[in-house]
Amino acid sequence: MKSFLISIFLFSITSVHAEYRVYEYLVRSVNQIPQDKGTYIVTSTLFPSAYLAYHGGDSIQIDLLKSWLCPGYTGGLKKICSSPYEAFTKSVEKEN
Repeated sequence: MKSFLISIFLFSITSVHAEYRVYEYLVRSVNQIPQDKGTYIVTSTLFPSAYLAYHGGDSIQIDLLKSWLCPGYTGGLKKICSSPYEAFTKSVEKEN
């Protein structure tokens, strides 16, 4: 029985599929400093409150533009997968 449970555990480890969520933010500065008035778009795996706390707290304002899931593992400086919205808009543009 013990070896049966161990074999089930080992089999379940090999069949695990990872995924992660990607967020796209519109970031702008709250400060009135001339050098820092730009607005830019950022793609990150940090959820909104974590991004805000890590990248500036009260000195920036973020607006969530879109979010999507990516399959796989995020370690090893792996690139973030592209947005499915981009693939959709490219396919629509090809049709027109």
